[in-house]
Amino acid sequence: MYPVIKGVSYVLVHTPDMVLHNGTTQTLERETNPDSEYLKVIRKHLRSYEDAVSYPVNQTYIGNLDPEELLNIERPWFNKKFENANRYGKFGEIMPEDEFYGLIKSCDVFDLVRLEKSFTQNLKIKFENSNYLKELSNRLGEGSELEEINKLVENGVAEGLYLDDKLVGCVKRAHEFDINLSAHVITENLAVKASGVLAALHIIEKANINKEDIDYIIECSEEACGDMNQRGGGNFAKAIGEIAGFKNATGCDVRGFCAGPTHALLYASTLIQSKVFKNVLVVAGGATAKLGMNGRDHVKKGMPIMEDVLGGFAILVSENDGVNPVVRTDSVGKHSIGAGASPQAVIEAIVAQPLERLNLKFTDVDKYAPEMQNPEVTEPAGAGDVPTQNYKMIAALAVKKGQLERSQINEFVKKHGYVGYAPTQGHVPSGVPILGFAREKMLKGEMNRVMIVGKGSLFLARMTNLFDGISYLIEKNSGIYEDKKELITKDEVKKMVAEALKDFASHLLDE
Repeated sequence: MYPVIKGVSYVLVHTPDMVLHNGTTQTLERETNPDSEYLKVIRKHLRSYEDAVSYPVNQTYIGNLDPEELLNIERPWFNKKFENANRYGKFGEIMPEDEFYGLIKSCDVFDLVRLEKSFTQNLKIKFENSNYLKELSNRLGEGSELEEINKLVENGVAEGLYLDDKLVGCVKRAHEFDINLSAHVITENLAVKASGVLAALHIIEKANINKEDIDYIIECSEEACGDMNQRGGGNFAKAIGEIAGFKNATGCDVRGFCAGPTHALLYASTLIQSKVFKNVLVVAGGATAKLGMNGRDHVKKGMPIMEDVLGGFAILVSENDGVNPVVRTDSVGKHSIGAGASPQAVIEAIVAQPLERLNLKFTDVDKYAPEMQNPEVTEPAGAGDVPTQNYKMIAALAVKKGQLERSQINEFVKKHGYVGYAPTQGHVPSGVPILGFAREKMLKGEMNRVMIVGKGSLFLARMTNLFDGISYLIEKNSGIYEDKKELITKDEVKKMVAEALKDFASHLLDE
């Protein structure tokens, strides 16, 4: 029986100071061109927490605004404020930077994070008043003197943590010589872990499950933690589970660039379907390296720095309950090594072929979820509207297959696509953002089928020039699940046995 999507959570963390100090674009600029005009003006282009919360795209990601409603808001969105915007949504929350530093401290198990004393005391109050963080308040400690923190940063053995340009803490290096355990990399890794923990804490409520019932965790962000002897050894999954309190779980990390989450969700589904585990959590934290990635282009256009949030999510995959949407593991489309690298070849392999195998038409899928990047982030950088480009390629292939008229392409895009609303965190936009809304609509009977489409740029590792792609369908549950086999009870079994014996006796009499 097919596994189900039992719950989904989505979180954002607003991190303007980390844009300046941890985003790869800005750190490289500081190293190579410290007097650049970009660095001089970037602070003026950072949004306040209130602006980030009221941004309609962010409200869509956490579930307070439907993508269809977002499409009806005139662009540009960045100068619009969502009315009655809330930090919390039905799928998760948007966390402020100060609390995130506290969460990073809570995730530190090697005493590498220092937070200033008064800052720590203020955080304790906030943690104790939070439904999601209060269980972690005792991990904050008492804090450190600012003089000690400042000395660690000035001596180059720690990465500073800033709030409105003021030093409030630091992350120490974990090894004197190993660059994989440098202060900068440890900060990156702790940010992944902390944002993953936040998503994991939300999934317990969203999926209405006990922590003890999580059997296995798969972490699928784009980071890889390790040391000089095993740079990507991991394990974020168990590290996240440890802090979130999933005592009965084990797990590992899955990496596939942008397609990683789609692979991870498939692995989780097969583990459930094969009855190895009952509840598998797919989780991912955010990538500080991607903060302000297209910042130069946003500043040139007079825009705010749009990539000022870390993104995270968690998806609970469980045994079929006859209610929640199912993952059709028989619908997998894959971009095989010999499939070719052209956009048409990729879409043919991961969209057309699985549909043909199931005798489905392109129009039989209510919504497609390819790369769901926010176009306000990508268009100023010259990458265009990525989701729309994908939908047009899918529609063009439908035309080639004779299932759509050329004049219907734009109509297909509008009906079967979603406007992009995910942060450009690499792995976050690829397919999975649709699951929250799709699950909700399927439970209401308003949607039947969506296709998750994950695509990845494997050439980034300089090991191959290949692309990657994998897809499958999520469908409304038919209401038939394995436990109902018990309804084929003793009476029916007796009847079937009696009929078989009658046929056998008749055969003997004939002889």
